[in-house]
Amino acid sequence: MGRTADYSKQSCAVAATLEVVGDPWTLLILRDAFQGVRRFEQWQDRLGVARNVLAARLKALVANGVLTTRLYSERPPRKEYLLTHKGKDLRPVLLTMAAWGDQHVYGEGGGPHVRIHDPCGHEFKAKLVCEGCGEALTPGDLTFEARHEGHMPTVAEAMAKA
Repeated sequence: MGRTADYSKQSCAVAATLEVVGDPWTLLILRDAFQGVRRFEQWQDRLGVARNVLAARLKALVANGVLTTRLYSERPPRKEYLLTHKGKDLRPVLLTMAAWGDQHVYGEGGGPHVRIHDPCGHEFKAKLVCEGCGEALTPGDLTFEARHEGHMPTVAEAMAKA
């Protein structure tokens, strides 16, 4: 996908995620998909990315099950791209990245957008909580343990199964 990093031999969920969405254009395509962009020309206009790069990223997202296509015109044949369940599961990742950028790149005033939680009308701020107890995650709260003894599939092996 236009990068030199090879995560295939690692056994790591972060590396596996980067294998699918680790290209910067891919993350911006997903950002726009969550904002309702569905068509090639819309991405082209918004991002200014080269057509061949955009086509390759969209093709990879479809191949990895993050987006699916639907024909919206038969003459000429044109398709739109829709987030799958797998793709929609990336929303917290993008919201957390945006929160980090608001805080650590833009600083005290925040970034260019305020995200409003429509049901309550308040500004939305990403927050990680434990699904088990509902407590907010703080530094030092996590311990990492091996899920399985023995061979853990590499990124390449796991992607081959998907």
